[in-house]
Amino acid sequence: MSAMTPELERKLGTAVERMPAFPRSVQRVLELTRNINCLPKELVAVIEKDPVMTVKILKVINSAYYSLPSKITSVGQSVVYLGINTIKNLALGFAAVGILPRMNAAGFDVQRYLLHSLVVGGVARQLATQFAKGEADSGDCYIAGLLHDFGKVVFAQFLAAEFRDALTHSAEHSVPLHEAEKTVIGVDHGLVGALLAKRWAFPVHLVDCIRDHHNPLAEPSVMMDCLRVADQVVRLREIGDSGNPWRATEACAAAERFGDDIEALAAKIGSLDKIVEDAMMFAQVGKEE
Repeated sequence: MSAMTPELERKLGTAVERMPAFPRSVQRVLELTRNINCLPKELVAVIEKDPVMTVKILKVINSAYYSLPSKITSVGQSVVYLGINTIKNLALGFAAVGILPRMNAAGFDVQRYLLHSLVVGGVARQLATQFAKGEADSGDCYIAGLLHDFGKVVFAQFLAAEFRDALTHSAEHSVPLHEAEKTVIGVDHGLVGALLAKRWAFPVHLVDCIRDHHNPLAEPSVMMDCLRVADQVVRLREIGDSGNPWRATEACAAAERFGDDIEALAAKIGSLDKIVEDAMMFAQVGKEE
């Protein structure tokens, strides 16, 4: 923050403050789950007071993705089957999707952005499960993928002219969008996304991951590796659009963990069709009132 001009710091602070807050129920879920001794019944009581959130959670839990042996009819059953962290992350995901703007003056395609982000989340979760089991919570990796680019939404909403210029600069000069943002705006979307995540009282490790996912000097972590490489795989496959197309000159973001051949890694992951299908279903449920 110290490198920013006072004017830019003020503009970013105002933009972050103008973003909608999460529903009170989700804020309370975050508060409860920060306590490692959180009781499942406390979480259930909060979610059940929010009928919209309850319906969304049950709809997704009973989808093909989880393939549970029998239909789940209550939040209490959901916690038993999937655990506190999964239910927390579902609530967070729905809240994030629900506050996305429908339109913006920057011309940023929010629907394609959402598809990109959801699929990055799904691939990050699969990478954690398939290649880093026990090293990181796969649900946390999913949330990191879903929210890593949320700073772009802040830019598109409240610094629309500057963000439009950054998108143009990135395309015309063939530079990554985060570099164009630094040139045009003065900071990248990672920092702004982290400011928003901090305001939303997200865990510190998630805030740090959002802030540093484009910082090559950042302390590496399993979550960061899974996020960065998931983003590369999804951009390589051209699923959705977050304003930053795949460039053939990119090196694998976590070669020590996943190897230096993105195409080979994508082949190991296999078809992304199911992840895309689940993402589209999640997006639809998340936008339902």
